[in-house]
Amino acid sequence: MPRRLGCLTGSGLISAALTLLLSLGMIAVRGGSWFNPGPLNAQAGGAELGGVTSHAATGGRCEACHSAPWDAATLTDRCLACHTDVADQLADPASLHGALKGQGGDMACRGCHVEHRGAAADLTNLDPATFLHDAVGYTLAGHATLADGHSFACADCHTEKLTVFDVAVCADCHRQADAAYMQGHVADFGAACLSCHDGADRYSKRHFDHNRLPFPLTGKHADAACAGCHADARTAADLQAAPQACVGCHQQDDAHKGEFGTDCGACHQTEGWKPAAFDHSKSAFPLTGKHVAAKCESCHAGQVFKGTANTCVGCHQDPAYHLGTFGTACADCHTADAWWPAKYGRPHTFPLDHGESGISSCKTCHPDQLKAYTCYGCHEHTLVEIQRKHVKEGIPDFTDCMKCHPTGREKAGEGGGDD
Repeated sequence: MPRRLGCLTGSGLISAALTLLLSLGMIAVRGGSWFNPGPLNAQAGGAELGGVTSHAATGGRCEACHSAPWDAATLTDRCLACHTDVADQLADPASLHGALKGQGGDMACRGCHVEHRGAAADLTNLDPATFLHDAVGYTLAGHATLADGHSFACADCHTEKLTVFDVAVCADCHRQADAAYMQGHVADFGAACLSCHDGADRYSKRHFDHNRLPFPLTGKHADAACAGCHADARTAADLQAAPQACVGCHQQDDAHKGEFGTDCGACHQTEGWKPAAFDHSKSAFPLTGKHVAAKCESCHAGQVFKGTANTCVGCHQDPAYHLGTFGTACADCHTADAWWPAKYGRPHTFPLDHGESGISSCKTCHPDQLKAYTCYGCHEHTLVEIQRKHVKEGIPDFTDCMKCHPTGREKAGEGGGDD
């Protein structure tokens, strides 16, 4: 025998009838308020929407906002029918509601706007943990807690109402965390915090890494104050527009007065202006020999570089030993390795290899100066001996050896032994 459902038993039918009668009685006595979760908001919004200026002015007509179960329209549809400005925003990605919709948020009005909480209750109820704050151009990623460790609440930043934000709140809050830093930071970059900051904390002392940028900070740049390079920067674009060429910041420090152009890094490092490593081999005067070890200021006195003489006599005066005999062509005889040994680079009137010891040095014959010579000191004879010998031969003038011995031999043209 089949069992009947419990609700169709005599007791079940009696219970259902009593419940229906009770409900009808309550409706007759209290009207629709029996199903009402609470009074509506009575704050006037200003402009009249749907024939009323506040939700409470609907007179408790539930159907003004709530559609029947069989109606295709939703509660959100009913909201937008009156709040046409919000409907327009949903179609505009640049607006608040449009941005939230673009972030994939739940666009059911009741998700943020709650009713039936009393005549003076706030109609907007946001949860900082779930609200898509990034959609309004400011993320809360860097704002998990206040300076005292407590979690952020909307009212901490939006002190007046949720649709209003006073940027002064930023400085007030951050002064509590680091007053000294904020004093200098505002002095350097101004108080328009939102011009550079978007809540991601990218520019904080803890998270910002300049070395990830095209201009890493090395040497003394690492200790430089931000405002030293980002002077008068008031926006993120200003920060990014800071000069990256040395002269952008160091034009006034250029001791060369533009003589070497603007590529300071060709000679200098960020550790300091000195020591400098100028590649002289790329200039019109490559350094060789002892010139390599010479100090820059020995040729570039007073840090004057342009127009510096690149001839020997420009730095080296003709010594008294020469007495101007060779003019200024020092390189004909000397090299940059040293003044000595020197190699005479012109045809010599007297043969330099007339002896058995090979080519003699200049000072062998010219001990004091090049315009005077002597044959004594090399040959094994003395002045007394030479005088006696030449007087005996009837030669009274014997001081100018070259006059009679142009080849260094006893007789001109001979190939015999030396005098």
